[in-house]
Amino acid sequence: MAPPRSDVVIRLIALFKLVKAAALVAVGLGALSMRHAESGSVVRRWLDALAVDPHGKYLTEALARITSLHARQLRELGVACLLYAVVFVIEGIGLLGRRVWAEVMTVIVTTSFIPLELYELAIHLTGAKVAVIVFNIAVVLYLLRRLKREHHWPFRPPAPTSAA
Repeated sequence: MAPPRSDVVIRLIALFKLVKAAALVAVGLGALSMRHAESGSVVRRWLDALAVDPHGKYLTEALARITSLHARQLRELGVACLLYAVVFVIEGIGLLGRRVWAEVMTVIVTTSFIPLELYELAIHLTGAKVAVIVFNIAVVLYLLRRLKREHHWPFRPPAPTSAA
């Protein structure tokens, strides 16, 4: 028997959160590993290992930014990425377990990022940033509708069931 549609959507949101967590762990560990080394040489080794073309426009811009960071900035970036990854892992695992608290947490955390995303969009408009904002708003609206439909919003506990 196939899971209900809402469970599929929740699982997709959970998977997205876990993929974001994995990406943040990679960036965080990468930033921390670059603190004590020549940033350029570390990045070049990664690009060679991943067989990435280092001449793309976006990659060139990203490399310029990364290699200009100081050890303290790399440490702050690494720690921040790892902390956000923990939040996304908690959300993802909670959503996979179909926990109401995870849905509420995801609404709160995702909503808290929207003003920052809008600010970033105002500074530099890109299609990717628009897509991220639209996706995050859709996730929040979906979860709010689901929580309200199941009588868990605003933070109402489930109705008691009578024992037969």
